[in-house]
Amino acid sequence: MTVKSSAPQTPPKPSEPPDYIGHRERLRERFRKSGPDALSDYELLELALFPALPRRDTKPLAKALLRVFGSFAEVIHAPEARLREVEGIGDASITQLKLMAAAATRIARGELQQRKALSSWSDVLDYCRTSMAFADKEQFRILFLDKRNQLISDEVQQTGTVDHTPVYPREVIKRALELSATAVILVHNHPSGDPSPSQADIQMTKAIVDIAQPLGIAVHDHIIVGKNGHASLKGMKLM
Repeated sequence: MTVKSSAPQTPPKPSEPPDYIGHRERLRERFRKSGPDALSDYELLELALFPALPRRDTKPLAKALLRVFGSFAEVIHAPEARLREVEGIGDASITQLKLMAAAATRIARGELQQRKALSSWSDVLDYCRTSMAFADKEQFRILFLDKRNQLISDEVQQTGTVDHTPVYPREVIKRALELSATAVILVHNHPSGDPSPSQADIQMTKAIVDIAQPLGIAVHDHIIVGKNGHASLKGMKLM
């Protein structure tokens, strides 16, 4: 016969929450109270990755991403294939990072559209850098403007390789005429990071100006953007 003990059973102790739970709450609280400037790049990335990795400590991944890419901006704009090379990253994390990149570009575009482009040159530069500076392939973009210098359309006309994009001057002007644009701003990126114009960049700009001028279309500038800054051909007196 088995005799059961009448001693009261001690209920099991609830398991302690993982260390990262409290860390997350402290980080959120600091962000709410002090704003993003109070957080370092890796802390901001940690916070941004919370929704994608709800049951993981995101600090190691945030630090690994910054080691590979260098800055918060370079992380969110990094090509998906390169992001997948970082251990611990998956579809949910990549989606979250690309969502932030898309939001940054959409906000910059909205600010540009609400202002006269030439009276807010810093907005033009911010938008161009946000949209293109971290791309892994060359893109040739055109901002089409009306007679009040308001943005009519923003279009990527060509995408090329890591160091070359074919540009056809007559196609640029044809599209300007289709949109009834009276001015354009040419923009392209250098994936190498160095925005210095090449001889080919200068010659291509001159070809577009030569076709546009007799048709009453002004080429306000050709801006080259890279991770290390930007170059204005007009500012450098190269057009």
